[in-house]
Amino acid sequence: MTDVNNPDSRARRNVFVLVLAQAVMGSQMPMIFILGGLAGQSLASNPCWGTLPISLIVFGSMSTAPWMSQVMQHFGRKTGFFIGAAGGALGAGISAYALTVSSFPLFLVGSYLTGIYMSAQGFYRFAAVDTASAAYQPKAMSYVMAGGLLSAVLGPQMIKVTVDAAAIPFLGTYLTVIAINIFGSGLFLFLDIPIPDKTPAGHVHGRSRLEMLRTPKIAVAIIAAMVSYALMNLMMTSAPLAVVGSGFSKGNAADVVMAHVLAMYIPSFFTGALIAKFGVERIIAAGLVILAGAGLVGLSGIDLTHFFGALVLLGVGWNFGFIGASTLLASAHTPEERGRIQGLNDMIVFGMVTVASLASGGLMNCSGGSVLEGWDSVNLAMIPFLALAGGALLWLWLRPDEV
Repeated sequence: MTDVNNPDSRARRNVFVLVLAQAVMGSQMPMIFILGGLAGQSLASNPCWGTLPISLIVFGSMSTAPWMSQVMQHFGRKTGFFIGAAGGALGAGISAYALTVSSFPLFLVGSYLTGIYMSAQGFYRFAAVDTASAAYQPKAMSYVMAGGLLSAVLGPQMIKVTVDAAAIPFLGTYLTVIAINIFGSGLFLFLDIPIPDKTPAGHVHGRSRLEMLRTPKIAVAIIAAMVSYALMNLMMTSAPLAVVGSGFSKGNAADVVMAHVLAMYIPSFFTGALIAKFGVERIIAAGLVILAGAGLVGLSGIDLTHFFGALVLLGVGWNFGFIGASTLLASAHTPEERGRIQGLNDMIVFGMVTVASLASGGLMNCSGGSVLEGWDSVNLAMIPFLALAGGALLWLWLRPDEV
């Protein structure tokens, strides 16, 4: 029930539930992204394909996003989130079995199904604003993203406990992921988000997908989100391989990724306030500058301090760029249009992330004769994408009267 004295009381309750879901359910993502490439390398006959499992996760998210968005539009957020948890549990189960029989193709199948969970998790940020006032929306989205802070700590620490818990490497971690999906999905029972009004047959409310893509704010929001997420994935996917390849331990790799994921989510406590104060375009621009700084630090060496520095900057840059872009998108469409544009947005974003994760393994393992050359190639590959997003943002600034 909504408190008449606080129009955002329902939104605040939903945000609290989504923060917990981001923390608990989200802990599986750093676990899978840290170990996916290492497990892939152990199963693949060619090391160039080591990061293919991560690419399949992202591809699964990309291909799931359009129909997942429509499911949520017609049947509600809860239904979509339960489907996501089921996909995550099934994907982890198949991946675990693949490890026991040393089957790389089967491991890829499990990875693809894991993408169903990743797609559902991507809609947490949009669900946060469904019942929020315009003034509360940036903070609601930012707080939900901040829920990833606990997952940033919990996921890597669970790796340390579970990665060698079974005789087969990595098996214990994937079994733990199954449990996270089964028990964590109970949180969604406490969501209170109404299902959008049904559109009468033959009648379309709002703009078409093509019309929305031609809207400057929406186009720039998609480009900024695509670049921020793709570059984050490009570096993060390669980082564990680069850390271990430089002579450090798997524990060191987990610590680097934990620092990175912390940096992704700690700024969320104030990103919404910064957007409200300085404007969403300036926060996106700051994110792109910080991402460029991550690449520069990555190019400066392969000591552990360089890895920590680059990955921390990468996390902060992603936070500003992605939350800013998501906020910009949410402000540029109506409730009737959300099922069309949110799914299309995530399909495009994760399509580029899929390309980035595929390129990551090839650049890291097959673009040079050493770890240093491979890691340098990964960092240099950021330049054209940053130029694209920066140019799109400048284009939006030059036409401020258009939405």
